[in-house]
Amino acid sequence: MTSLPDDPRQALMLLSSIVEPGDGELDDLLGEVGPVAAVERIWSGDVPERLGRITGATVACTPNPAGRAADLVSATEHAGARVLVPGDPDWPEQLRDLLLVCDADEPHLRPPRCLWVKGRGSLASVCRRSVAIVGARVASEYGEHLADDLAADLSEAGWTIVSGGALGIDRAAHLGAIARGGPTVSVVASGVEQPYPAANRSMFDLVVECGLLVSEWPPGASPMRHRFLTRNRVIAALAAGTVVVEAGVRSGARNTARHAAELGRVLMFTPGPVTSSHSVGVHQLAREPWEARLVTRAEEVIEDLTGIAGPMATPPPSPRRPFDSLTEIEARLVEALPRGYVVEDVRLAAAAGVPVPKAAEALEKLRSDGWVELLEGRWRLAR
Repeated sequence: MTSLPDDPRQALMLLSSIVEPGDGELDDLLGEVGPVAAVERIWSGDVPERLGRITGATVACTPNPAGRAADLVSATEHAGARVLVPGDPDWPEQLRDLLLVCDADEPHLRPPRCLWVKGRGSLASVCRRSVAIVGARVASEYGEHLADDLAADLSEAGWTIVSGGALGIDRAAHLGAIARGGPTVSVVASGVEQPYPAANRSMFDLVVECGLLVSEWPPGASPMRHRFLTRNRVIAALAAGTVVVEAGVRSGARNTARHAAELGRVLMFTPGPVTSSHSVGVHQLAREPWEARLVTRAEEVIEDLTGIAGPMATPPPSPRRPFDSLTEIEARLVEALPRGYVVEDVRLAAAAGVPVPKAAEALEKLRSDGWVELLEGRWRLAR
């Protein structure tokens, strides 16, 4: 006789191990009968044809689904992780917004049914003020420097950095937040016990110390191409806005950007050289009907996320030159003085288009400030 799990959380873990996240047909079944009954229906074959095809091989080789669920619990504990499900205090409610963008054409955009989380802190609390920074895996030195600086400054301002843990821009964003002691969330496309890519292993260890690793897949799950695209919707939904720093024409970062725009999140991008292949996809965002905002520094990101312009979100100050301190009349007189020559005040006033009394008054002020010198009744520029 088939042994079924009787705990809803374990049932959701089991279902997530056999059906890819965001699947509309499974989620409809879950909404209709709940997790425990959904497992029973799948193992009895009482499901729609497509769902039966997807789960058939697993059902055939798993006579004891309760035992498989128990193995998942053990693997989760061994990985030092925990499982969150909707309704938990730590569950980020903003993930429900994915229900607003999934439709018959894209049913795989449904909200996560459960999340494996590794690290300290509450995912809901950590993501309450969060911004996603994403971009190319093969990034330029400029792009990595910009992502690092943005993440560091946003972290210092109290924002959590969300990204995907990839090489390039993602890595720079995570490390920028960590460098300032801020939390960061890495949403990965594999099990949390062995996050991908392996080259970022030391970075993932730091993420666990400072923030959270998050996955929709159980321990032991391998990264697959389609899983990176699937997890992008979670990155976009968790954050209040997404900043794209470098992206090619075909880019997972652009996929995240599309999700952010469709969710009504703030979509931002940083510009790069128009001749750079690293920035082609970023610049294209500005030409698409997503109302993407150009940002160059953390203060502008915060302004776009909050709608509030802070003291640092004002335009950068123009470089100040000594000439800027002069009045208009003083500036005209200085410009009218030929270098290396001396000029009578009447002739100088005429060249500058200034009345003689005004010129005389301004020249005295310029002399006291060290701009001009008076030699035998005539004026010249000070050396």
